[in-house]
Amino acid sequence: MQQTQPARRRSSGTVGAVGSVAVGSMVANVCMYLVHLTASARYLDVSEYGEFAVLLSAMLVLGVPALALQNVIAREVVLGHDERRLRRVGVQTTLCVVALVAVATPLVALLLRTGVLTTLAALAAAPLLALIAAGQGILQGRGEFRTLSWVLAVVGILRAVPIIGAFTAGAGPAGGLLAGTIGAAASVVLVWAVVGKVGVPSGGGAEGPPAGVLSVVRASQVQLVLIVASSVDLLLSPQVLDADSVGVYALGAIATKVAFWLPQAIGVVFYPRLADPARSRVSLRQAVTVVAAVGVVLTLCAGAAGPVVPLVFGDGYDELVPLLWLFAYIGATLAVLQVVLLSAIARDRTRVAFVAWVVVAAEVICILTLAGSVLGVAAIAAAAVTVAAAVTWALTR
Repeated sequence: MQQTQPARRRSSGTVGAVGSVAVGSMVANVCMYLVHLTASARYLDVSEYGEFAVLLSAMLVLGVPALALQNVIAREVVLGHDERRLRRVGVQTTLCVVALVAVATPLVALLLRTGVLTTLAALAAAPLLALIAAGQGILQGRGEFRTLSWVLAVVGILRAVPIIGAFTAGAGPAGGLLAGTIGAAASVVLVWAVVGKVGVPSGGGAEGPPAGVLSVVRASQVQLVLIVASSVDLLLSPQVLDADSVGVYALGAIATKVAFWLPQAIGVVFYPRLADPARSRVSLRQAVTVVAAVGVVLTLCAGAAGPVVPLVFGDGYDELVPLLWLFAYIGATLAVLQVVLLSAIARDRTRVAFVAWVVVAAEVICILTLAGSVLGVAAIAAAAVTVAAAVTWALTR
């Protein structure tokens, strides 16, 4: 049967939206890659870069509520709740993150052996990320994906350029982290200026009050399990592998990250449909199908690219040649799990994330007790994410 014109337009619009968001996300990711590249290669010595990188990672962990806030607000916008009330939820969540930063700063400084002021310079960006995410959630819920793509790109630039500028001026880790926080503050102004000028605010047509901070907390544990699931194998690899094998695993994990993040735009674009009760089941099936298809292509490409690894990185990575596809498979399956967990947030069924937490706990035990090689760790990680994705999908759809 020939496809109707409205169906064609919807398909074309979806592809265009995914492409736009993918480009915006890629610009933001490239900006942060350049930050790390310039910091490590030119402006910071090894110890300074280590301090900078670990504090940036700590800030991203505190940024988990921001990821959850964007998804919750986008869901509530789709359901027709008053955006003015949703903005209050964003402010309340931001204040909670401020309190979390106040408690975490001395503890992180003690744990990581970093200066308190340097730690504060890094973690102070976390509340600003929540404000940015609230605005992005409104744009996402409205379906303003082309605008959202520009916002993602410009926010990435505004956060990265001040850091590189500070390093160029010889500011060191503390100065770079502070500059990044200032860039995040500028991003807040930009995002909310765009929200105020683009699209039509929802008028509160939904019944009952919108979700509050507790909903953001529930969504945060879903986002957190995804972050843990995507990194636990690499974090545990030094416990069970020798130094050379850890290096091989770390290089393979790059393929995991690529396969995980490349389809991210698909989830962003499909999310409003996942939050729509009338379309959520069909949209979940469509989103999983598209992400899985992209994952199959990436896994096959990684398998074909395996023999190139020693030519580019040296003979020390020969072990990775037959395994590169497996690392890509882990990332591709994580991308499927991400879509399923996004659906759980969109439908406010976050309890299903308990399955993923149980599987991650089992993965930790298996890696620490059974794995003794790169293949062993990767195989356990692949089995764990496959089980988590399959069972979670079965409980969600």
